[in-house]
Amino acid sequence: MPNSGKLDDPLGIALAGSSHMDPELAHHETIGGLIRGILTDLKTLLREEIALARIEIREQAGKARAAALSFGVAAAGLLFGLAFLLIAIASVISEQLGWPSWAGFLVVGVLLSLVGFVALSAGRRRLRTVRAFPEETVTTLKENSEWIAKRLSSARK
Repeated sequence: MPNSGKLDDPLGIALAGSSHMDPELAHHETIGGLIRGILTDLKTLLREEIALARIEIREQAGKARAAALSFGVAAAGLLFGLAFLLIAIASVISEQLGWPSWAGFLVVGVLLSLVGFVALSAGRRRLRTVRAFPEETVTTLKENSEWIAKRLSSARK
């Protein structure tokens, strides 16, 4: 699509459009002109790859933030559970196994511990979806390197 040389990405990143060379000009270009064209294409390609990597890293950072929030909730729940369990144990020792005061503390401590474990498992599940490197960028880099290799081999012939 020749559209002033740039295509707009849905995420607001301007990407270069495909340039259509006149076949007549392509046959009469010098080697220097071909190399200059390859270098220009390579520069544009690198800019687009960097923009794609930034987008992917932003997406993964959002997923990592959500997982960290789940771990924070899990830690808070586990700390409160531990506090109530400790209070219950202390009440048991002071009452010497008398049921009245510590039974309520024990029930609350167990419930808070369960909430902590549920939040921990949710955080682990979210963390599994986070990718450490931008997969789309790696894929397009491989495709682009193959394209460059083909273009260079066809320019030599």
